[in-house]
Amino acid sequence: MEPTAPLATPLMLDALSRWAPVVWLKADPYAYPTLEIVHLVGIALVFGTLWVVDLAIFGKLRFVDVNLLARSVLPWTLAGFLFAAASGTAMFLSDVRDLIANPAFVLKMGLLCVAGTNAAVLHARGPIDPRSLVTRWQAGVSILVWTAVISCGRWIGYL
Repeated sequence: MEPTAPLATPLMLDALSRWAPVVWLKADPYAYPTLEIVHLVGIALVFGTLWVVDLAIFGKLRFVDVNLLARSVLPWTLAGFLFAAASGTAMFLSDVRDLIANPAFVLKMGLLCVAGTNAAVLHARGPIDPRSLVTRWQAGVSILVWTAVISCGRWIGYL
């Protein structure tokens, strides 16, 4: 059996680093900081809206129907995720070689998969039942995983 080729060969990484949008992103003094701002706004929208829904699941917002709240904030959550994903992808492309070797980045990507799976399972079960132990457990997992995603994002620059 022949060995498989690595997903990202040095030749591919070099070609990507010479791609015109990536060269511009590295050269323009305002591009990367602007992407960081967009990324942070996206993260704030995602985490803020999820936090409010999770608090409602835990019964801390008794005056609000959790399902109505979840439906109301979902467009903002998705918009925030799109902002964060698009800006994060652009930032990733500017430094692929270092990021794929960074343990904080790799862990962040794994945790994003866990967060997405947790949310998909929660919503696939039907209406949110805040009395359900499983639902409350998932809300706790959501808060912990998203906190870890944000923490890993901060650690990327230090590892």
